[in-house]
Amino acid sequence: MSDPLDALDAIGRLPDREIDIAGAALQLARVDAPDADWKAAEAHLSDIARRVVALAAGLPADTPEARARVLAGLLHRDFGYGGDADTYDDLANANLIRVIERRKGLPVALGILWLHAARAAGWALHGVDFPGHFLIALEGGGGKLTVDAFSGGQPMDARDLRALIKRVEGEKAELRPGLMRPMSTRSVLLRLQNNILTRRAGSDDLKGALAACENMLRIAPKQSDLWRRAAVMNQRLDRVGAALSCFERCLELTPEGEAAERIRAAIDDLRMRLN
Repeated sequence: MSDPLDALDAIGRLPDREIDIAGAALQLARVDAPDADWKAAEAHLSDIARRVVALAAGLPADTPEARARVLAGLLHRDFGYGGDADTYDDLANANLIRVIERRKGLPVALGILWLHAARAAGWALHGVDFPGHFLIALEGGGGKLTVDAFSGGQPMDARDLRALIKRVEGEKAELRPGLMRPMSTRSVLLRLQNNILTRRAGSDDLKGALAACENMLRIAPKQSDLWRRAAVMNQRLDRVGAALSCFERCLELTPEGEAAERIRAAIDDLRMRLN
């Protein structure tokens, strides 16, 4: 589609399994970098897909370890992708076009390239919603392997994962059930975009943070918590009508519970302000 916002709206109507993860990330990147050469980035994604298909055809042993070596070799050795540890909080690290141009990015942005390549090869692979650091899990041949795309595809065993959770949450943290849960395609894209939202909010760019949240809602219109976040930001920007609409949509999606009661109170307050 020529308009990235139209493309994001269309993605929001798709079942999760039909979302082209790199294509969707490219549309999100176009919104944030409208002057960037997105056509060149699109051609690069096609090149990745073609090359991994050829490599997969010659794979001698179809195991998660062999697949990981192919993906790491292609993306990190051949194309030169790596994690940006020096300017980690640079917004370019969460924009797929800029990541392709710079060959570096955040764990989730690099992970999207891994997911794109693996899906082109027909391999089972999913993102892992690990706290503070996105990971990748490959499956095949009855086995499973977790890797860190930020570190060039480094395999992560239980000892590595334990060290990582301690680095993220503190020395008392331990591995626990749910840490390695698979992520849906939509959830991976939301995690990517949330990096932009939180960085803009942290630098007091509330309008920019709200724009990021609105883009997230385009691809995930049934996420009630996103509607709540958009409502709060609109409220802070004194956009009363927009805040009210967002709170009402959130309540439609989650009509019960303590959070719903708080939202009803916020709606009542906003309606009084409109009167």
